[in-house]
Amino acid sequence: MMNLGLLSGTKATKSVNVSFRLPYYTHWGQRLLVCGSEAVLGSWNVKKGLLLNPVHQGDELVWTGSVAVPSGFGCEYNYYVVDDDKNVLRWEMGRRRKLLLPEGIQGGEVVEFHDLWQTGSDDLPFRSAFKNVIFNRSWNLNVERPLGSIQNNLEGEDTLLIQFKICCPNVEEDTSVYVIGSHVKLGQWKIQDGFKLSYAGNSIWQGDCVLQKGDLPIQFKYSKYGKDVDYEATLATKLSIAKKIFAREKDLILHSKSFQKYFSENEDWLKPYAAFCFLRDFFETSDHSQWGRFSQYSKNKLEKLVTKDSLHYDVICFHYYIQFHLHLQLSAAAGYARKKGVVLKGDLPIGVDRNSVDTWVYPNLFRMNTSTGAPPDYFDKNGQNWGFPTYNWEEMSKDNYSWWRARLTQMAKYFTAYRIDHILGIFRIWELPEHAMTGLVGKFRPSIPLSQEELEREGIWDFDRLSRPYIRQELLQQKFGAYWTFIASNFLNEYQKHCYEFKEDCSTEKKIAAKLKSCAESSLLLESENKTRHDLFDLFQNIVLIRDLEDPRKFYPRFNLEDTSNFKDLDDHSKNVLKRLYNDYYFHRQESLWRQNALKTLPALLDASDMLACGEDLGLIPSCVHPVMQELALIGLRIQRMPSEPDLEFGVPSQYGYLTVCAPSCHDCSTLRAWWEEDEERRRRFFKSVVGSDMLPPSQCVPDIAHFILRQHVEAPSMWAIFPLQDLLALKEEYTTRPAAEETINDPTNPKHYWRYRVHVTLESLMKDNQLKTTIKDLVRGSGRSYPVGENEVQVNEETAATSTEKQLVPNGDEKLPVASELTGIPQKETLAVH
Repeated sequence: MMNLGLLSGTKATKSVNVSFRLPYYTHWGQRLLVCGSEAVLGSWNVKKGLLLNPVHQGDELVWTGSVAVPSGFGCEYNYYVVDDDKNVLRWEMGRRRKLLLPEGIQGGEVVEFHDLWQTGSDDLPFRSAFKNVIFNRSWNLNVERPLGSIQNNLEGEDTLLIQFKICCPNVEEDTSVYVIGSHVKLGQWKIQDGFKLSYAGNSIWQGDCVLQKGDLPIQFKYSKYGKDVDYEATLATKLSIAKKIFAREKDLILHSKSFQKYFSENEDWLKPYAAFCFLRDFFETSDHSQWGRFSQYSKNKLEKLVTKDSLHYDVICFHYYIQFHLHLQLSAAAGYARKKGVVLKGDLPIGVDRNSVDTWVYPNLFRMNTSTGAPPDYFDKNGQNWGFPTYNWEEMSKDNYSWWRARLTQMAKYFTAYRIDHILGIFRIWELPEHAMTGLVGKFRPSIPLSQEELEREGIWDFDRLSRPYIRQELLQQKFGAYWTFIASNFLNEYQKHCYEFKEDCSTEKKIAAKLKSCAESSLLLESENKTRHDLFDLFQNIVLIRDLEDPRKFYPRFNLEDTSNFKDLDDHSKNVLKRLYNDYYFHRQESLWRQNALKTLPALLDASDMLACGEDLGLIPSCVHPVMQELALIGLRIQRMPSEPDLEFGVPSQYGYLTVCAPSCHDCSTLRAWWEEDEERRRRFFKSVVGSDMLPPSQCVPDIAHFILRQHVEAPSMWAIFPLQDLLALKEEYTTRPAAEETINDPTNPKHYWRYRVHVTLESLMKDNQLKTTIKDLVRGSGRSYPVGENEVQVNEETAATSTEKQLVPNGDEKLPVASELTGIPQKETLAVH
């Protein structure tokens, strides 16, 4: 079903002329009629409806008619086939059409509705089986723009405002609907450049576009755009195809010399991985604690699982086969990149999934009763909980970190540089109990705790009161209002008058969430489940000290303890003591311990390969981190909006050190465009302090702004300037049609967030965009940075090329910096990279 409204500017009069247009072939003696809910269309009396007149347009028979209505007019209507006496011969199936003159339509203007006849099949998606079950998610999308609203205005008598409207009941969440067509504003048939519609509710998508009268007629069609990648469906499809190919060529591949060589070099990890995949699929869960006698890994069990005599040996070999082909493909890509002068940079995650092959085979290397996260920082004021178990570094050190060294040796087969994710976790990690869901109530490991003796010497003695949730009736009433009695009776026990504690079945965050879900399913909640959970977690986190679960005489100050009512109700002496100990714990007493920890661990990791190592050092940075990274020549990360200097709101790229990677954004935060649009006041501050202008900055990150910021970064002293592709696309206006917020890759505050970002421009079209390529190349050349030589540029032989990138030590003030020297002998900065 499709509606297309055309608005053309004319002199103002008192009424709006509404015109109907429908292509439909009739037999002799038949006519088309419009009948609707308002008197001008017959008030559902077909005899009084509006007869339409036929006109041939090319191969189509088009029925048209018009009626004058007041501004703001709205009604329901349908089309009917009638005879000469207006007896109904046939009528449309499906829902009644809605006519709603958009806001802003003035008297004297003309509105045309271009419709198509509705058949029975058009109504099927609105039956309850589809509406309430199959397409249920689609019907609950957020309304982006109310039906009938107009965003654009006419710009003269020769302009037309075309409103596209389509019903799409089966559109999934995070999917967009586009109009593509012959006109440049419709993308000239390229979906990535098409005209995006907004969701208006009830499965209706609409959008308005200003054209010139001379642009008509236009050709167009509607198209959905899959804007995120559906990895589950993609993986399922690829595996299905791979299994069919494997069945045909398994004997040829598995007996080949290349596979035999690969298998012999990788069987130490390949066999356990294949066995893990088989058991995961057999038990239909990756939670290996649910695998019965296979829950505990042993080499004897492994050999029985992968033996050639087993009934499932083909399944085991299929996983060998997949890894072998992934190895071949990645090796080919890595070789091609090296040949073209492009560095492939791998990623070393800080954690592993608790239901992974690593935790199954090496459970002693992980603290499985804990969870990894990050304390409150730029990304999330409540901290983060990633769900990974923390590492047992003491156990890992016994064999000189062989598990880590094996990972890095494998990575070095494909990459020449790598990024250590959350390198702060090598110094110390934010550790939470496994039963936690949030990231606030954690502690650093390793760290020197506050001992009970130390606290008692300072006059702190009421440890139960400080380390248990501090819940008083007054707080309950303040937080939950009249709802507080329900909360108290279901989640709490009153152990003293007006004093409460959580019940045993609510003694952890996970238990609270589970009980809350049960209440929601029983329709017992008076407020939203999310809000109630948030408020209950606030109560649970209302502590000042965290008692060590392994040694009850050791304590850790709760992060941001001054924000709690538990702290605020203390006497002044206790407050002063706890503030001083808090500051000492987080910012002083751990520095030497963390430095020693890093200098023990990091060298073993760095010596495992000759890859260039970079460390992601964003967040709450201890003072020992940067000196250690400098000592070990680890490349740090600098994001302008997240300066490491506490007194700066925005970093100054021209002041970055050489041993850094500089970037305007990264995968863990919003893109440059999205960041620019998020906060008007911050945008003004940036424009004044960084751009140096008192003028009002543009509300969107126009290409000139993007160019200015990118130029700051390529001209920085940093060894590397790395840009997300989204930030480079901001250099050209035609690539900024997609809403900026949709370009963010990862939300680190949400451990269940999927990486589904899909670029809205095809690689083929980018390869042909000489204007964009020239803009980027000019930025790089103008900065003095080196870059891969293209096919149409001067080529150099391998010997000369090697000389051109040789590192030299040249003095720069008090610092000696390695720089690349080109054939001219002029010192150059290093490399620009794009990811």
